[in-house]
Parts: sequence; C-alpha cells; structure tokens
Amino acid sequence: MHYDQFRAMNSDVVLAASSNDQTQIKRGFYLTREYIRQAEQRFTRFTDTSELASLNRSAGDWFSVSPEMFQVLQAALSLADKTGGLFNPAVLPALKQAGYDRSIEEIKNTPVRGRAVQVLEMQDFRTIEFDLSARSVRLPEGMQVDLGGIAKGWIAEQAARQLANYSQACAVSAGGDIFLVNLPMDEPDWVIGLEDPLQPDHDLAILHVAPGAVATSTITKRKWQYNGRSQHHLIDPRTGQPAITEWLSVTVWASQAVEAEVYAKAVLIGGSVIAGELFSNYSDKAYLAVDQFGWVLGSKNYHEVFHV
Repeated sequence: MHYDQFRAMNSDVVLAASSNDQTQIKRGFYLTREYIRQAEQRFTRFTDTSELASLNRSAGDWFSVSPEMFQVLQAALSLADKTGGLFNPAVLPALKQAGYDRSIEEIKNTPVRGRAVQVLEMQDFRTIEFDLSARSVRLPEGMQVDLGGIAKGWIAEQAARQLANYSQACAVSAGGDIFLVNLPMDEPDWVIGLEDPLQPDHDLAILHVAPGAVATSTITKRKWQYNGRSQHHLIDPRTGQPAITEWLSVTVWASQAVEAEVYAKAVLIGGSVIAGELFSNYSDKAYLAVDQFGWVLGSKNYHEVFHV
C-alpha cells in the first residue's frame, strides 16, 4: 500500500492506494490532491470567494449553483429530513456566536473574548427551495449555511472514487471521514483504528470493515475557549448552543460518506434515544459510541459490520 499525506479542509488528509504501477499511483495521488484542493475552495465558509459564501450572500433570492453544490445541498436536505432536523446545516450563526468564526487552526487553544451570548432564532434547513430545471437554490432570507462536515465526507468519497481509477484498492481519510474502495489484495477487509477520544494517540479497538464509508464525529477535537468557556463545533439545533451529549464520539459505517457523516453527528447530538430511532430500521448501517468513561456501545448489528 502506498500513502500520501497533506493538510486540507482543516484536517489531516491521507490517501492510500495499492498498485504495482508506481507511475499510475503518483498520477492518481497528484490528481486526487488537486481535486480535493479545488473542492475545498468551493465549499469552505472561511473565504469570501467560495461558492458557499456566495450562496449565503444570496439568501432570499434564487442562486444558480454548480452541479457539485446542488448535489451536496440535495443530500443535506434529504438527511436533515431523515434525522428529524437534528442535522441542520443552517447553524452558521450559532457557530459564529460560539466563536467559530475563523478556521479551527486560527482559534484552537486561543482564549477569545466576544459579545455576550444572545438567544438566536434557529432556522430550519428543510425550508430551502430547489429549482431542478434551472439548477438553482433559494435559501430563506437570513439563513446562513455551513456544509463543513457533509461536504468533507462527500469530497472524501468523490476523491476516493477518482483515485480508484489509478489503483486496485484505495482509501481517502479526511479527518474523521474515510471512504474505502475495493479490498487490498489478499485481505478480507480494511483495518482501521477506533480512536480513543480521551487519548487521541491511542485506539480503543481495531475495526475490520467492508468497503464503504466510516465517519467519526466527536466533541473532543474541534474545541476552543470563548468568553472563558470551553466550546466545541457540534451545535445542537434545538438549543443553538454547543451540544451537551452523553457520548464523546460516535463512529458510523454506511455505504455512502454523506450518510455516515450525518448519522454520526445526529447520534452524537441526540444520544441513545435518537440512536435507537435512527438505526432501528437499518441493517446496512451501524454505529459505535464512546461514552464519558471510555466505554464503547453500539447498535444491535454493530458486530455484523464492525469486526473487532
């Protein structure tokens, strides 16, 4: 297996690919890097020139978007509906109020003082409108969208599928989002570590999974001090505040990266009750959750998906 590692999307990105053709691997790594770089510029909220920034400025009016943006927004709407609104990309004002108004690399571990916390009226992303024929979108007036997590998962999957054109088996890992294509030669599955959220340099377990997507959402990584209080990036749309959760991290396996990413986030926010509701009807998805004491719990079918 050959590897390439770099920084993108405020995350450590790792490309892994197996092939006997070194030239093909190098070309695949180069093109995949370029794809991720360009996709990041489209979806980031940290530059005024991104397509997402333009979409947010257009709130209240119809806005023509790229095919990539249209696809991610449609996936976001579907998953917001499936999670009963626990996944709500329209939390950008709440993220900014919590102090996440710059990239995490700029604010992490830096005490920041801001304005007093105000009660925000949370908008429901499910009120977004689509014009399929014109490939246009209308955000309700005042809505501001952050697509960070779901876009990262989507990019990881698209990048892995591109890298697969240059290798027999490959994987793209972007922070907590991994997409796996095919199986390494003579291997029955992919082997990944379940990170200990209390000790990031250690794994709680070694997981063996089939090709597909593995996404982990946690409250222990993207955190900072703001107005003297510890904050994290996971906003509970029911309160507009960083979520108070019973778990430290949730890892989900699904066939698509956007599903794994969103379900991990929704289960982490909603806890065991929501997890039971979301996973009761699925045999093709599974989750593992780590609680405050480092204990690992899972969906009823976790042993069928995650071979520990």
